[in-house]
Amino acid sequence: MSAENEKLVTDFCQAWSRKNIEEILGYLTDDCFYHNIPMEPCVGKAAIRAFLEPFLKDVQSARFEIKHTTSAGNVVMNERVDHFDLGAKKLALPVAGVFEIREGKIAAWRDYFDLATFTKQMGG
Repeated sequence: MSAENEKLVTDFCQAWSRKNIEEILGYLTDDCFYHNIPMEPCVGKAAIRAFLEPFLKDVQSARFEIKHTTSAGNVVMNERVDHFDLGAKKLALPVAGVFEIREGKIAAWRDYFDLATFTKQMGG
């Protein structure tokens, strides 16, 4: 089961490169809890769509470079660098992701990153 869960999370991360919001949301349960720490959490696909869609529209390309993945039971954790091309700005953000899987979908998704690193790369 852990190998299946790891594959699900890896596939989810790879889906970001296609920037298709429907495909990305398809990996999530309807009541998914998403917390992009240190920001406010989103609960449910509608709230997650409202958070992600404007960001994806501004991104020319996205790539999640997974460094390490580990899992235990229904929890998958990965260390990765999220790369985003925003035209004039290029982001490379180190992230630790924690995913909880329920019935073959992501039911909880928490990404931990340093807001100062993000802000500095965005020029603010």
